[in-house]
Amino acid sequence: MIDAHIHLDLYEEPERTHLLREAQQRGIEGLIGVSMHLDSCRSNLALADQYPGLIHPAFGFHPEQPLPSPEAERKLFQWMEAHASRMVAVGEIGLPYYIRQEMKKRGEPKEAFPLESYLSFLDRMLDLAKRLDKPVVLHAVYEDAELACDLLERHGIAKAHFHWFKGAKPTIRRMAERGYLISFTPDLLYETEISALARYYPQDLVMAETDGPWPFEGPFAGQPTRPDMIREVAQAWGRLHGLSYGEAADRLTENTRAFYRI
Repeated sequence: MIDAHIHLDLYEEPERTHLLREAQQRGIEGLIGVSMHLDSCRSNLALADQYPGLIHPAFGFHPEQPLPSPEAERKLFQWMEAHASRMVAVGEIGLPYYIRQEMKKRGEPKEAFPLESYLSFLDRMLDLAKRLDKPVVLHAVYEDAELACDLLERHGIAKAHFHWFKGAKPTIRRMAERGYLISFTPDLLYETEISALARYYPQDLVMAETDGPWPFEGPFAGQPTRPDMIREVAQAWGRLHGLSYGEAADRLTENTRAFYRI
């Protein structure tokens, strides 16, 4: 199987070395290593060089952080263009839903958050992806997914992966109709909202991911997040569709290979 979304550069050594060795022993033959910012991009490229054929890097800028300065953005875009042949996608990119939720909890007015600046940055990232003919990996949930869909359509980008997606039924229908892919994490085993989404979404438009090192609850509580957890995701997803583990794992892997061209 292939872990469709993991932050390998956020693991500490030697944990990462052990994790990658263990993943290969347990049948994980590929990992999509997404990036947080320029230094993260560089780290993921170095890891891909260290583990050729196993790690497939995506380069981008995670939205749940302050935006880069104009000079930092210029350097990031310049670096991404120079290394375009090495990346399987532009990602992780998107919109900062959780930052805004934290502000709301603190009682700060939503008008205080520069959402338009994030939308403009995402627009520029999507323009780069279009010019480079690369798929995109999106962090865009709930109402943010609608905004992301609008921008994808504006740029004519058909290959989009909404990782760990949550959203309203109209948004889900819109995404499925346009052929956008989503991926399920280990929370499929214990979140009813995610199980309902997994039952509905077309089987040819789904993948499995861990988003490691993000920790999980339920049967995974207290465990470090490992790529081979996607095997349990496949098993749970297969049960929802009356598929054996082998059938489910093959379908999810085939979808990931086709989307990322690996």
